[in-house]
Amino acid sequence: MDSFELNKIMGAVLGTLLFVMGAGFVAEAIYHPIEGRGPGYALPEPEVAAGGEAAEAAPEVPLGILLASASVERGQAAVRKCQSCHNFGEGEPNKQGPHLFDVVGRLEGSISDFAYSEGMLAHNAAGDTWTYENLNHFLTKPSDYVPGTKMNFAGIRTAEERADILAYLQTLSGSPVPFPPAEEAAAAPAEGVDPAAPAAEAAGTPQPDATAPTDPAATQPDNAAEPAAPAAVTDTPTTTQSESPVQGTATGSGTPAGTTNGAAPAAPAAAPAAPAAQ
Repeated sequence: MDSFELNKIMGAVLGTLLFVMGAGFVAEAIYHPIEGRGPGYALPEPEVAAGGEAAEAAPEVPLGILLASASVERGQAAVRKCQSCHNFGEGEPNKQGPHLFDVVGRLEGSISDFAYSEGMLAHNAAGDTWTYENLNHFLTKPSDYVPGTKMNFAGIRTAEERADILAYLQTLSGSPVPFPPAEEAAAAPAEGVDPAAPAAEAAGTPQPDATAPTDPAATQPDNAAEPAAPAAVTDTPTTTQSESPVQGTATGSGTPAGTTNGAAPAAPAAAPAAPAAQ
């Protein structure tokens, strides 16, 4: 083999290597790998306050309140992710999971022609039923409610979506099970109201009314001297009448008998009886 043939072979090998390297650079530039994104989905992390301490989690809304505002339409749309493993219609057979018609109020693990896991059979032996609370717990994380469950599902994290699904499952029955009563959240005490006042009222201790006027005498100590009695006030007539001198009576500076200061003169006495006939 002469040098010319050897050069052609070496040139072809080098050209191939250059082509492969160039294709790799181009592919890396077009399909740049995404790094540093962590796991496949974001995990919830506690909020950190300004001081560095973890912020308190928001209070959990009772299930009864969530069910009162749940939507059957949203729940029917949400269960589409479950249709690959479950049937929801009446009389439909089991799939990879048991059928879910009339599931609310049903004894757990009670479908006779379905092979349940050991954990679900333990719930059946304990007499547990699919209440709304148990269904909500199961939908939150199936492996937490039934250890060793055959259901390969991570769960539904949003409480509102779980409530919508439960509202839809309620309709899949000839006699729907009513929702649990909505529990009213405890109202915060009003501003200016002593939080210990309700407990004191329950114990029978009277509490002062903050809006009622305070009696000054009630606030004086026991050994304080009693206030002096108020001086008597003389009633003063509101109107005065001009006095006209009566004919035949003195009009001096004295006040006529039978009158008071500023008052009209009293009526004259009755005339004396006539003298008897001689």
